[in-house]
Amino acid sequence: MKMSIKKGDTVLILKGKDRTKSGKVIRVFPKENKVLVEGINMVKRHKRATKQGEKGQMVSIARPIDRSNVMVK
Repeated sequence: MKMSIKKGDTVLILKGKDRTKSGKVIRVFPKENKVLVEGINMVKRHKRATKQGEKGQMVSIARPIDRSNVMVK
């Protein structure tokens, strides 16, 4: 099935914790039928310290969301 959503489109989130929010599509994954939206579906990940004396930290990264849960604005 061909994807109707392209990089740079503004989309509205229809389902999930970020419903009713909108954002810009950063990347499209046609094989997985998913899109990556800027600032949507953010999850926290622990980042290990890479050098001695440096502190580890928590970083927020965006995760892909299913194409069926978004609509082009």
